Amino acid sequence: MQTVQFSIADSVYAATVREALSRCCAWHVESLDRPDPSQHCALVLDELAFEGLSLPLSNPERVVLITRKDPQLLAQAWEAGIVSVVSAEDPISTVLLAIMAAALRVSTSHGTPVLSGISPNTSSVSAPIPPHHRASGSKRCKIQ
Repeated sequence: MQTVQFSIADSVYAATVREALSRCCAWHVESLDRPDPSQHCALVLDELAFEGLSLPLSNPERVVLITRKDPQLLAQAWEAGIVSVVSAEDPISTVLLAIMAAALRVSTSHGTPVLSGISPNTSSVSAPIPPHHRASGSKRCKIQ
């Protein structure tokens, strides 16, 4: 079972995200005042929790930052290597997608195989794709 750490000061918003996440995914969600980056799990943080982290972050790709659209804070998140930044005003589906993507990055970065719903067999062989042969000749760019 995958673990997600929540460190969100707004308890109503945290409960909303937690409930939506529990409806769509069978994950263990831990609500913490201070996140523990040493754990191999996705971290869902608000601005306050992010400011309390020591930088540089190890594996910043597993962090989802929920923040307002403050350019200075967004720049700090960018410099920290965080790739998932959402706003509390974003639809819950967008927030859930960011959390799922971060959890997937945790799984793939630590060598845990992620099974797809289409082909869970990791020993499958891909069919070769033949090269596309084009007739040689000059190429022209038509500008209107």
